[in-house]
Amino acid sequence: MAFSFYMPDIGEGVVEGEIVAWKVKEGDRITLDQPLVEVMTDKATVELPSPRAGTVSKILYKDGQICPVGQVLVVIDEDGAVPVRPSVVSIAPSPPSASGDNGHPVAARANAQVQPASLSAAGGGAIAVVDATASRERVLATPATRRLARQLGVEIGRIKPTGKHGRVTTQDVRGYRPEAPTAAPGVSSPAARPAPQHTPIAIARGGEEERIPLRGLRKRISESMARSVHTAAHFTYVEEIDMTELVALRERAKGRASERGVKLNYLPFIVKAAVSGLKKWPQLNAALDESTQEIVRKKYYHIGIAAQGPQGLAVSVVRDADKRSIFDLSREIDRLGEAVRAGTATREELTGSTFTITSLGKLGGVLATPILNFPEVAIIGVHKIEPRPAVRDGQIVARQLMNLSISVDHRLADGWDGAMFLAEVKALLEDPTTMFMEMV
Repeated sequence: MAFSFYMPDIGEGVVEGEIVAWKVKEGDRITLDQPLVEVMTDKATVELPSPRAGTVSKILYKDGQICPVGQVLVVIDEDGAVPVRPSVVSIAPSPPSASGDNGHPVAARANAQVQPASLSAAGGGAIAVVDATASRERVLATPATRRLARQLGVEIGRIKPTGKHGRVTTQDVRGYRPEAPTAAPGVSSPAARPAPQHTPIAIARGGEEERIPLRGLRKRISESMARSVHTAAHFTYVEEIDMTELVALRERAKGRASERGVKLNYLPFIVKAAVSGLKKWPQLNAALDESTQEIVRKKYYHIGIAAQGPQGLAVSVVRDADKRSIFDLSREIDRLGEAVRAGTATREELTGSTFTITSLGKLGGVLATPILNFPEVAIIGVHKIEPRPAVRDGQIVARQLMNLSISVDHRLADGWDGAMFLAEVKALLEDPTTMFMEMV
């Protein structure tokens, strides 16, 4: 019999997923729990396993296409299977009160909660999903699109959708023009503010070229960077760091680290120095809650490490960095880096950072202006360490120098805050003994 595999609800607030890559093709024989497809949401990339064994009969969404939650992804012919009705429910239109405070619809579900594909119930129980397109009263839009609408003061329910299956797109939000405001004279309506126009740029063909679809992680990076630049007010400050003492300390500690199976580099020390600086300048370990207009100063320190993966830049998260030793930080950074390079990092390992460090290691260059990992307030860029001339006690000597650059959201912090934070980091890195005194 034919089994229809629906796009599952794979995360809070997720209403759709982009098909990154199919692992199978029509006509393929597949086994239970065999990887079927990679799907990317606003939160992470996940691999969906097959809930049935059989033959792939029909693939309904191609690579690069968007599949809403509740739509059929693929049809599987089960050889010799006993006919079973999938436990998929059709949801009636929800009343306006069924929307949660975060703007995402709260829908009823079969069996209380949707289970991942790999956790299909034995004995024929299929994955229960909601029909994300059953009601036009519940607007279909990604969290990023909803966030943009809030930033522009636009009521998303008033926007005419142009995306597939009635989805409101970011272009719909930017191009929205409200009707004439009905507010009293002298009173401005948030919805009446004009949204900025963005006309897509067409690139004419000018010779031999290659055209690659913008999708998957690269598309998410593009959207995230554009949102950061167009929302936060960036400024960058640069400081030169004399790493000579830390270079010597690392050389002395490498042997002991090796005995513990740790490959010691400079990032753990920079993380420790950054955490100490954040405790003194908490406005840099914060975020702006735009829905409530509150500055949220976070008392926990989840440090993002931006690194290049096989599909592009990814930010893995070292949680509770303030509670970890140098060796423990080194192990965790290495573990997360391997997961990013292998493409096996989980959503929890790629989300939730409060402050980010970006580094290209030995290719770190001299200077960069990092783009904020929105909605964070600050990010530091680590540049290469190299012998350079410096003046010490009136003499020109060779020192191991490195530049650190910090980009800060000027909406929440001032130049003074960024400079003082980096001065604290500089003092700790230049005299590592004081860093260990600061540790808690």
